[in-house]
Amino acid sequence: MLDIAVAYNRFKFLGEEFLTWLWYAIEKKPQDLTNQNKEPIILEIGNRIALENRQQDTVESITIKGDDAGMEEGILALRKGAMVTELNLIYRSAELQWHFTVKGESLNISNLKTPQQRLIEHKDDIEAAVLEKVYLTGVVIDNLNALSNGSIRWCRRCANGLPMRANKIMLFKHRIILFRIDILIKII
Repeated sequence: MLDIAVAYNRFKFLGEEFLTWLWYAIEKKPQDLTNQNKEPIILEIGNRIALENRQQDTVESITIKGDDAGMEEGILALRKGAMVTELNLIYRSAELQWHFTVKGESLNISNLKTPQQRLIEHKDDIEAAVLEKVYLTGVVIDNLNALSNGSIRWCRRCANGLPMRANKIMLFKHRIILFRIDILIKII
């Protein structure tokens, strides 16, 4: 069995590939983003994308920040072989809106801002407010789980023309991503 630190460093590229696919899907094929019930997941790129290019001996980091930032530099970095290491996202459902950041190396969710909750007027309302917050957090996790399944389906479609060994490698990479998201769900 691999040491945790060794496994973490060896397989952190899987989350980066998932985030790179997610950026592509948001920009080019938003209709492919669906949850377990095949309902559309409405995602937008937020105000930050971080990319890294580790193709050579040096590491080149590119960060795009700002609400109206252009993505041209990020697209150029992708052409040079960079992968998305951090992606800030906005998820919308009806009139509700979530803001959060996903880190590629561990698929950690950070800076999660859930929709506004109602004010706590009585001491008895605290438990309901906590349960509502847990539910709203679970919505993001469930959607990321569904998106990882979508990336596996996309990977299978792309791998159909590849030799069997390459096909198995691509599917293995995406199953690891799904496994990590399942672990997150069990922890919560």
